[in-house]
Amino acid sequence: MEKNEILTRLAQIESELKKRKSEDKLTAYNKGAKKHKKQMTFHKCKKRNRWVFGGNRSGKTECGAVECLWLLRGNHPYRSARKNAFGWAVSLSQQVQRDVAQAKILKYLPKSWIADIIMISGRKDSPASGVIDQIKIKNVFGGISTLGFKSCDQGREKFQGSSLDFVWFDEEPPRDIYEECLMRVMDRQGEIFGTMTPLKGRTFLYDEIYLNKKNDPEVWYEFMAWEDNPYLAKKEIKHLENCLDDSVLDARKFGKFSQEKGLVYPEFDESVHVIKPFAVPREWQDLISIDPGLNNPLSAHWYCVDWDGNVYVIAEHFAAGKDVDFHAAAIKSVSEKLGWHTDGRGRLNALIDSAAGQRTLASQKSVAELFSERGILVNTSVNKDVFSGISRVKSFLKQGNGEGNLYIFSNCVNMIAEFKGYFWADGDLPVKRDDHCMDELRYYLMNRPRPPEKSGVSPVFTDKMKRIRRLRRKGGL
Repeated sequence: MEKNEILTRLAQIESELKKRKSEDKLTAYNKGAKKHKKQMTFHKCKKRNRWVFGGNRSGKTECGAVECLWLLRGNHPYRSARKNAFGWAVSLSQQVQRDVAQAKILKYLPKSWIADIIMISGRKDSPASGVIDQIKIKNVFGGISTLGFKSCDQGREKFQGSSLDFVWFDEEPPRDIYEECLMRVMDRQGEIFGTMTPLKGRTFLYDEIYLNKKNDPEVWYEFMAWEDNPYLAKKEIKHLENCLDDSVLDARKFGKFSQEKGLVYPEFDESVHVIKPFAVPREWQDLISIDPGLNNPLSAHWYCVDWDGNVYVIAEHFAAGKDVDFHAAAIKSVSEKLGWHTDGRGRLNALIDSAAGQRTLASQKSVAELFSERGILVNTSVNKDVFSGISRVKSFLKQGNGEGNLYIFSNCVNMIAEFKGYFWADGDLPVKRDDHCMDELRYYLMNRPRPPEKSGVSPVFTDKMKRIRRLRRKGGL
């Protein structure tokens, strides 16, 4: 073969490889030079109800489109394969479907994978310009998987009857359609995942997913901001920031739920302050703190303090509509499991709202006395000043150098939910709702001195203490 022929042949091969690479955007997405770390975190998560709350252009929609194709193709790199999968991509309207979800699917879908396309309008040989009903995709196992496109403006009735492996919500659906789709994946033990910018504020998904008020162990979410997208230039981010009003910037940039009044504790960061439970040394055990309630919830948490003055919330009891007998038994049961310390007569010590020391006409004994009779000695001398208490909590969450002194075990789900949903009302007081954990947290922290400042020490010492605390949290010390 002549030299020119060899060069021509090599050029043809190189051209063909470039063509295949440009067509195979899925490989570039998963193995490209730039990795969107939060996209990969979403794909690797094994929960069955996953959500990405992302700002505009943060890369959230790509998550949903790629996840659909991996599940349909049967070659998901992080999940078990399903043969002949059937799923839906749900948009707000058919126009939004065509312009967003459908366009993203077609962007990442190699033509060689397509077995057939069924159109609602337009031609199947030019699907991007029309509205797709279903795409049939060749599965790696030799079968055919199906992706159906749905729009919320069709109404809930159009979502009935089918049995599905997955549903992808591109933006937030109405509650009735969300709940209907939960029914569609039930018998196949399928999954729900959604990608959305929360522009509507505190809707039902705020409670259902973000606060996870039902404590569903299959619920998971991630926030995705502009800075998380490695393909979005810093110059472009700056331009977008200048174009948007502050009132919508939280949602459009960070994917945060907007609210007229701000959070009481914006310093609270789940990735920092919520940690996995570990075996706490007995020497760290300090006090139980209780906010009493009968019809309202009673909240109790167990607090520990390490040798550096860091506070750990390691367990909780939270229940409504129960009497003192029930709560006392539950608190004793949790304490026994923890090996919690008692006084010389086997009694527990706790802080409690000072209102528990009051007697009423309906009862000859106070709540504090009733707890004492049941082996829980409660101290009603707590500082209930809300403003100074909130300031104390803030000082434990974050000091001037950015470090915190408060860590909450992930099993304390009610306290975590209250941190995320604790908002200011008018003036200097929070909204008086869902605040029982927040109240007794204040009682406890106001009972302690302010956290020790961590400034004025050498960087070597600071790094050493961080490593020691990390080992303690993981149970290595």
